[in-house]
Amino acid sequence: MSEVLVLVDHVDGAVRKPTLELLAIAKRLGEPSAVFIGGADQATTAAEKLKAFGAEKIYVVDDAQIKGYLVAPKAEALQQLVEKTTPAAVLIVSGYEGKEIAGRLAIKIGSGLITDATDVQEGPVTTQSVFAGNYTVTAKVTQGTPIITVKPNSATPEESAGAGAVEQFAATISDAAKGAQIVASQPRQATGRPELTEAAIVVSGGRGTGGNFDPIEGLADALGAAVGASRAAVDSGWKPHSFQVGQTGKVVSPQLYVANGISGAIQHRAGMQTSKTIVAVNKDEEAPIFELVDFGVVGDLHSVLPAATEESNPRKG
Repeated sequence: MSEVLVLVDHVDGAVRKPTLELLAIAKRLGEPSAVFIGGADQATTAAEKLKAFGAEKIYVVDDAQIKGYLVAPKAEALQQLVEKTTPAAVLIVSGYEGKEIAGRLAIKIGSGLITDATDVQEGPVTTQSVFAGNYTVTAKVTQGTPIITVKPNSATPEESAGAGAVEQFAATISDAAKGAQIVASQPRQATGRPELTEAAIVVSGGRGTGGNFDPIEGLADALGAAVGASRAAVDSGWKPHSFQVGQTGKVVSPQLYVANGISGAIQHRAGMQTSKTIVAVNKDEEAPIFELVDFGVVGDLHSVLPAATEESNPRKG
């Protein structure tokens, strides 16, 4: 059975949930092999988690030559590993960095690339939402090694131990790949809420909030959800751009998406249309968002959301 490489998304060795989802997908396609790029001191912790979720092999690439640079060195390391292992596919979490690594890798090895897949089945055959969410298509790479980036929440992690054999891989990084260096960084301020693109539940607010996101945040905290915002809310300065869901913001695909005071313009729909269940609260019963939803509430979010929050709090836990 051919290997399927899964690039590990982690923070200081702590493996993030989307990687565990990719391991579950990799099992459908072949033998899951995780690729960990990071410090040698972080690899042991990561390897235990990856093994528990089905990794048969774990390639460890010491990031001593890579740390402090942008994505080009990671793409180069992955290229060398692909050339060594000849995998059936390469799976990468679909995010800003992941998609750039995938694009660079595809060019380096002359292979086809599919981004923002919401499902991957044997073949591999992918499912995508395209043209601003107006069409759902299936696609397959026809040249080279399939390189696929997959949206978070596209699969359920499966805790099933693999062999977890750890193998060190020494990548040779060219000077050309070190053309862009990170000179300063600062940690993101913790909110206690999940990351927007990875959250199972997202509660978003738009123009209808009038700038008051307290009802949005109250419901989000009651549900253990991330907070999102429409472009109108961001353009009005009510929330920073990092909260924006939409074609020019972040693309999310949670199990539950709650849109509040959001009209449902195509720009916003493109960022959340692949959500599994969509709920909308809007005073305007003619709002376009209601064409998309599974459940709709015609009402004032400032009244509806506090009531929903009050009902949700006793049910927590």
